[in-house]
Amino acid sequence: MTTRIVVADIGGTHARFALAKVEKGRVEHLDEPLKMRTADHASLQMAWEAFQHHVGGDLPRAAAIAIAAPVRGETIKMTNNPWIIRPSLIAEKLDVDRHLLINDFAAVAHAVGAAPEDQFLHLCGPDVPLPPTGIVTVIGPGTGLGVALLLRVDGHTHVLPTEGGHVDFAPLDAVEDRLLERLRAQHNRVSVERIVAGPGLRPIMEVLSEREGVAMPSGDDKDLWTLALSGTNSLAAAALDRFGMCLGAVAGDMALSHGPGPVVIAGGLGLRIGQRLADIGFGHRFVAKGRYQAMMEQLPVKLITHPEPGLYGAAAAFAKQHCD
Repeated sequence: MTTRIVVADIGGTHARFALAKVEKGRVEHLDEPLKMRTADHASLQMAWEAFQHHVGGDLPRAAAIAIAAPVRGETIKMTNNPWIIRPSLIAEKLDVDRHLLINDFAAVAHAVGAAPEDQFLHLCGPDVPLPPTGIVTVIGPGTGLGVALLLRVDGHTHVLPTEGGHVDFAPLDAVEDRLLERLRAQHNRVSVERIVAGPGLRPIMEVLSEREGVAMPSGDDKDLWTLALSGTNSLAAAALDRFGMCLGAVAGDMALSHGPGPVVIAGGLGLRIGQRLADIGFGHRFVAKGRYQAMMEQLPVKLITHPEPGLYGAAAAFAKQHCD
């Protein structure tokens, strides 16, 4: 029996909503999503109502909601936006009979577990499919840095959400020593999310600007990323290279911590830069783990190319829980 559900992916900057069809533990169809800025709505309920208005009719009474925050406790404060979610009130506020509330990057890991092989792009390491058993680390830079663990065993898929994006940053050369020093003056403790997420390009560029004695480009974070990806500014291009190097080091650390095992890069920013990672030092730093380098060189690293892995994964998680 096919079940229609609402799927939502609530991040720090944007909220995405879509309708989906699930059946027999899998996602049959995902509609084109509606993307809105979280800053434009005061709460999840009001964003939900805006989506209902967009649909122009009653919404299904089942939902899968992925949020960029740990899913625990009676009150959940979003990590990078001001919304507050009370799980016990979701059914009442959103008028649903069945729902699943899941960490956003756990949802992405479910997408990695459910997506066909043709939705993965090889980045580095052996060009082989993801293994049918074992551990896969899923990591993705966006507004923050998401990390989750996918475990396949005895034909079953298990997802473990983590807060790996908040481990300490470990500099590996003089540039990163200065980056750590600069960020520590602002934040006291510096996590990897301060560097290898969207806002991290700015402090990297500021450190390089200081070292080179050149002017720092103007604009907000979006402008700096546009400049870096355009390749028209040498400082911004160098900052992008450094970002890739740092992301490679962090991804390698996560792979070691979780297994080691293969890695999948995801996230909105991950998709934007993913195909360029091989050219900006990612692979070198990923395997540069001393006596474990030979082992790291045997791990495939891939990019999931599904345009909405959070929505797709939330639907897959709902299907696994309610329709399997």
